[in-house]
Amino acid sequence: MPINKVHIWRVVRDYFFVTLGMAVYALGFCGFILPERVVIGGLAGIGTIVDFTTGIPVAITQYALNLILLAIAWKVVGKKFVLGTIYGATMISVFIGIFQPLFSEGFTNEPFLNVVLGGLMAGLGVGLAFTHNGSSGGTDIVAAMVSKYTNVSVGRTMLYTDVIIISSSYFLFHQLDLVVYGYVVLLIASTTADMVINTNRQAVQFTIFSRKWQEIATAINNEARRGCTVLTGMGWYSKQEVKVLLVMCRKIESVTIARIIKSIDPDAFMTQANVNGVYGQGFDELKVKMKPVQHIENAEAHESAQ
Repeated sequence: MPINKVHIWRVVRDYFFVTLGMAVYALGFCGFILPERVVIGGLAGIGTIVDFTTGIPVAITQYALNLILLAIAWKVVGKKFVLGTIYGATMISVFIGIFQPLFSEGFTNEPFLNVVLGGLMAGLGVGLAFTHNGSSGGTDIVAAMVSKYTNVSVGRTMLYTDVIIISSSYFLFHQLDLVVYGYVVLLIASTTADMVINTNRQAVQFTIFSRKWQEIATAINNEARRGCTVLTGMGWYSKQEVKVLLVMCRKIESVTIARIIKSIDPDAFMTQANVNGVYGQGFDELKVKMKPVQHIENAEAHESAQ
């Protein structure tokens, strides 16, 4: 059976970026956050609390809890995600185990600067892992399970899940500033992760008015490989019928669409708007919970009886 070189390249690339993401996360955590005694979200935060109270290294606690969560996620998320997460969870524990003894103090003498830089690196690392079919584990596993059945973003799920972990650090240190720093890391990391993960998912909607609408639609189909919907309207000033093109595309494709329009009709009137979500063929899958069929039938029977 011939070896698919493209598939091998994709697998190697995914594992490379997952490894890189875990290294970036571990460096940001061990080099900037942990020396400031800041408890962040996720299993790294739980590991920090355990480390400061019992002396057990963060990597050991984090890896043990990851294995428990992965066992739960096996049926919910699927074998592919779990296998990718096992690798990511292993690598992040390895890197944290390597980096933690190397950094007794932060890179800078400014605690807030260390927190900000650590949060950026943590979010970048998580984002790189997620975009290449991997995960650092912990609350990322919870976020993946929630994202599978709802439209709640990964960053928001991480935010909700991690608040309790960060808040609990107050009972350990009784220092409000450390709790605030933990929230700063959480917000920066989740925002950065969302930006990295959703960069290719952002969509744009074009509304195009042009007398050369047929040429523009054909060019968008053939050159940009995007569909066009032709709407019929009326210009109220001229009282004449006009054709309107409606085009959905990824944000990274918007420049290509705009160039096609202007190259065919420089006088074309068009609007470009960011779209919060586009679902269907060629875009994202809509994930919503459906009511069980039996419940629907019972409700209809109840209404008929009334």
